[in-house]
Amino acid sequence: MQALTFKRGVHPPDGKALSAEQPIKVILPKENSELFFPMSQHIGAPCEPLVAVGDYVKVGQKIAESPAFMSSPIFSSISGEVVDIRPMLVPGGATVKAIVVKNDGKMVEVEGLNQVHDYTTMTNEEILACIKEAGVVGLGGAGFPTHVKLAPPKDQVIDYILINAAECEPYLTTDYRIMLEESDKVVRGLQVMLKLHPNAKGVIGIEMNKPKAIEAMTKACEGIPNITVQPLVTKFPQGSEKHLIYAITKREVKSGQLPSSAGCIVDNVDTVVAIERALFRGRPLMRRIVTLTGGGVKNPGNYKIRLGMTFRDIVELAGGFKEDNPPVKLIAGGPMMGPTMFTLDVATVKTSSALLCLTEEEAYIPPESNCIRCGKCVDHCPMALMPFMLNQFALRGEGDNFVKHHGLDCIECGSCSYECPAKRQLAQSIRATKKIEAGKKAAAAAKARAEAEAAKKAAEANK
Repeated sequence: MQALTFKRGVHPPDGKALSAEQPIKVILPKENSELFFPMSQHIGAPCEPLVAVGDYVKVGQKIAESPAFMSSPIFSSISGEVVDIRPMLVPGGATVKAIVVKNDGKMVEVEGLNQVHDYTTMTNEEILACIKEAGVVGLGGAGFPTHVKLAPPKDQVIDYILINAAECEPYLTTDYRIMLEESDKVVRGLQVMLKLHPNAKGVIGIEMNKPKAIEAMTKACEGIPNITVQPLVTKFPQGSEKHLIYAITKREVKSGQLPSSAGCIVDNVDTVVAIERALFRGRPLMRRIVTLTGGGVKNPGNYKIRLGMTFRDIVELAGGFKEDNPPVKLIAGGPMMGPTMFTLDVATVKTSSALLCLTEEEAYIPPESNCIRCGKCVDHCPMALMPFMLNQFALRGEGDNFVKHHGLDCIECGSCSYECPAKRQLAQSIRATKKIEAGKKAAAAAKARAEAEAAKKAAEANK
């Protein structure tokens, strides 16, 4: 089968050999250690605690939720006492209110856990409610609540459910190991999604640098007519939603639109497994598989961890850093899109995929110099933008020009910075300005809604 792809993009060294062949290992938090459960681990409204300091919580107990549709509940991954509710750092640098639970080491499970559901006899509403109640969100990085994604507007007909198994970010290998070790769970989770959209085709897109995964998933799909495996060209950012959709379906998602507008739903491999766990095993989202890698760690590999553990806990339990060549840069995720961290005392959340520990040699970036107008950033931008120009608008504070030249369409993949021979901090400046301008846009929209609501009330009062 021909490998498919999108236009432009880059080919960074993948760095996956460090951890790709390491089977998933389970590491549990130490007794008496503190785990942190931030109230915002998803796109949408943050949760509010359902417990108070002094309460005893159990594994699988819902400890926080929000009444908002665009939100996702949070569950305790351990048993123990709630010792505090205080701000905690999360990957990306934000400080979020978090419930702190002291692990008693007993792993006492809440009553009613492990309830098995027969999805074939359930209504769509019941399936979506089960997925929501399990706290499933997109585990590829964005954290979009899965029950919302799987219920698009009724006028949007879904033709494709695409499973993003590209894992194009260098160094990361969690999805790869899941496909090798839990391929049956991926298929079962996808079948649940197809039950919601019975006329859709299920396609699992895997890059060609993962031949074992392609073989394992192809075997797992045998005899299932509406699920296929599609090889993809190994290229970054092949795992971007819009580019995965274009590669497989040749459909384009318009600016500001969601994949459902193009008749597609895209979910990450581990998200699909989380759906399987919710329906087939009655387990809410309490665990993640995290790639711990880079030249600075003693035992690179893939570790199944309990959400709420800090990155410091994970590093310590996995064997620690190399003493003769310790890391000088820590990245939560991959090197292209992951945020740099200044401390390991950061809580793992639903969207935590990796901890990359780079040595001085690996982390070296030449000093930034003047733009030479070579056009490489334009040639390789997967969104067909002009990063060098957006960079100038960002540096000069020209927000209107930044928006006019489609700066808000940037997917922050970092391809421009990677290809730039002058090592301009293109992606960094664009990301910062995009955040500012997107905030202005959201504020203006909120103001407009408030004014419209006020005008509506005034009109009703004058009747």
